[in-house]
Amino acid sequence: MNKPEILAPAGSFDSLTAAVRCGADAVYLGGRELNARRNAANFGNEELAQAVEYCHARGVRVYITLNTLVCDDETQTAMNAVRCACDIKADALILQDIGLASLVRRAAPDMPLHASTQTSVQTLDGIKLLADLGFCRAVLPRELSKKEIEKIAAQSPIELELFVHGALCMCLSGQCQLSAVLGSRSGNRGLCAQPCRLPFSAEGGTGHDLSLKDMSLIEYLPELAQMGITSFKIEGRMKRPEYVAAAVTACKKSLAGEDAAGYERTLGAVFSRSGFTSGYYNGALGRDMFGVRRKEDVTAAKEVLAPLAALYDGEQPLIRADMYLSAQVGEKAGLAVKAAGKSVFAESDSAVQKAQNRAVGREETETRLRKCGSTQFYAGDIETDIGDDIFLSAAEINSLRRKALSALEKKIAERGEIPFYPQQTAIKRRRSKNRGYVIRLKSVSQLPSDLSLVRRVILPLDIDAKTADSLKEKKIQPAVEVPAAVFGGGSAVYNAIVNARKNGVSLAAVCSLDGAAIAKKAGMKLCALPGTNIFNTFSLDEFERLGFTDAVLSTELKLTQCAALGGHLPRGVFAYGRLPLMQTRNCPVKNGTTCAQCRNHGFLTDRMGVKFPVECAPFASTLLNSVPVVESDKREQFEFADFSLLWFTTETKDECEKILESYRRGDAPQGEFTRGLLYRGVE
Repeated sequence: MNKPEILAPAGSFDSLTAAVRCGADAVYLGGRELNARRNAANFGNEELAQAVEYCHARGVRVYITLNTLVCDDETQTAMNAVRCACDIKADALILQDIGLASLVRRAAPDMPLHASTQTSVQTLDGIKLLADLGFCRAVLPRELSKKEIEKIAAQSPIELELFVHGALCMCLSGQCQLSAVLGSRSGNRGLCAQPCRLPFSAEGGTGHDLSLKDMSLIEYLPELAQMGITSFKIEGRMKRPEYVAAAVTACKKSLAGEDAAGYERTLGAVFSRSGFTSGYYNGALGRDMFGVRRKEDVTAAKEVLAPLAALYDGEQPLIRADMYLSAQVGEKAGLAVKAAGKSVFAESDSAVQKAQNRAVGREETETRLRKCGSTQFYAGDIETDIGDDIFLSAAEINSLRRKALSALEKKIAERGEIPFYPQQTAIKRRRSKNRGYVIRLKSVSQLPSDLSLVRRVILPLDIDAKTADSLKEKKIQPAVEVPAAVFGGGSAVYNAIVNARKNGVSLAAVCSLDGAAIAKKAGMKLCALPGTNIFNTFSLDEFERLGFTDAVLSTELKLTQCAALGGHLPRGVFAYGRLPLMQTRNCPVKNGTTCAQCRNHGFLTDRMGVKFPVECAPFASTLLNSVPVVESDKREQFEFADFSLLWFTTETKDECEKILESYRRGDAPQGEFTRGLLYRGVE
C-alpha cells in the first residue's frame, strides 16, 4: 500500500507556506476565476507559477481548482487557465463541469484530472463512469459512511480522495441552489453566501436546522488508509494559515500512529462550530450533528494562534538527503546527494590540497555536511571516502554542500512538459424543433386526467405496469426518476429500475452521474434532469456522447444563456415548480419530530417567517423553495427549448390539472410565485 497523501488547502501564499512547512504532501489552490472559493485570496498566474515552483522544490504536489460550472462565454477563460496549468506543470486539475472536462481531455491529454466532490458522485457505478470520462481520481462526498467508503474503495478503478476535516455542508455538494435562489450567489460558481448558517427552524428543532458542525475524521486516518484511500483532504481555503498548520500536523500525527488529540483540540480552538462531528462516517445522524459558530468558538482562537504560527516560522527540513563525499589529494572533491528519488553530483572548484598541519578527518567532515542550514533538507546517511592527509576548509565543504543541495532542489522540482493543444470553441446557436410539456410527479395520485400537449410523464421508481401502459396508449412516454442522492442505496435503485423496465418503462430521468451509470447498467435510455448541472454547450455534447436522448438545462442559467447554447442534443427548460434547493442525508425536520409524526409534511421556517417544504425520499430529504417558479405566460421566450418541464411536488391532482391548463392557455401567474433565475441569473 502506498503512503496516503495529506492534501492541504491554500487560499493564500501564507497558507500554502504553512501547509508545506508542516509536512503536507500536496496542496490545492485556485486562480482568481472559475474556482469554488472565489472569495479566498487565491492566486494570479504569476503567483500560481511561484506557488508551483516553491512546492515542487520541496517535493509537494499542486492541484489547481477549476471546479465550477462554466458558461459558454467563459470557455476561453477556462482554456487559458488550463494552458497556464500546463505551462507551470501543475500536477492535476480539479474539475466539476463535465463539458469542461471533455475539452481539457482534448486540449491537455497528459494533464491528470480529478473529479471534484461537486460532481455529486456517491456510488461505485458513478466512480466507474468518471473513470470512463477520463478522471484518474474522484473526491468522495462527505455524507458517506465507513461501510460505504470501504465498499467503493475495494473496487474503485481510480484513486479516491476524502475530506477528513473542515466545514460540513448540509447539502450534497453540487446539488445546492439555496444561495443562488435567495441571493443569486451560486455555490456551483464559487460564491456561496452560506445562507444555511442563518436561522432555518424545524418545529421543535435547534433553530439552525441547516447548520452542521464541522467534520473531523482525523482519528480514523489509519483505518481509512487501510481501506485504500489515496488522499486525505482538509477543507479550508477561506481559513487562516494557523488552521492549516494545525490540521496538517494533526493528520501527520494520526497517520504516524501518534496521539493527535492535542492538535485536534487546538483545531477546535482555532475554528469550529460547536465542536466537531463524525456522524456520517459512523452512521450517527441526527440532532447531535448540528451546530453554529458561537462566541466561545470565536474567542478560543486567541490562545493558540501564536504557537501554531511557530510551526511554520522558517524553512522546515522535511526532505532526507543521503550524501557521499569523495576527496583525494590532487583531485577535485565530489559530493553525491540523493533525495526524493533524485540524485545530483557536485565538484569543488579546485583540487584538494595536502594538509600542511592538521588533516581533516571523517567525523569532522560529516559534522559539516550535516549542517544543511535553512533549507528543506536534512542529512540522512553520510558516507565518505577521503584521504588520510587531506585538507578541506569549512568554507569549501559548505560551498560544496550548498552547490549540491541547490542542484538537488532544482532536480526535485523538475517535471515533464505538459503539451497544450488549442481547441475550436466556436458555438453555433441551435433552434428547437418540437415543443411540448414534460411533467414530473411526486406521486401517481397527482396524474392529471387531461394530458394533451404532454409528451412525457416522469414518475417515481415504483411505477406499475398499468400506469405505464395507460400512458403509452395515449402516445405519452413514461419515465422513472432516479434521484440525485443515492449514497449506499445503489443496489436498491438498480433493482427498482430493473423492475420499472419489466413494467414497460424504457426511459430513466436522472439527476446525477450516479443515476446515469446505474440506469444505463439496467438497460435504460437516459434523459437528464436539473441536478446534472448542464451549464454549457460542451456539457450538452458530452451528455449526447453518453447516450442521453435529451436534457433539462441548469436552472441557474439565464434565459439569454439558454437561448445561445449550441449542440444537437434536444433540451428543455424548468418552467414550473418549487425548485429543489438542497439534497440532504440528515433530515432537518427530524431535529424536532419523527417520521411517523411528520408524515412527509415537514417544513423549515426562515427568520422572516417564510416556510420551505421538505420532500422526503428513501435516501435523502429535499428542501424545496417556498414558492414555485411560474413561466405560464412566457411561451414565446422559450423558442430555444424542445420542451418545458413542469415539476410537481406538493400540488394535489386538481392543482396539477389547473396549472397544466394555465400553461396551455398562456395565463398570467396567480398567487405567490417567482421567475427563478431565468432573468436575473447567478454570479
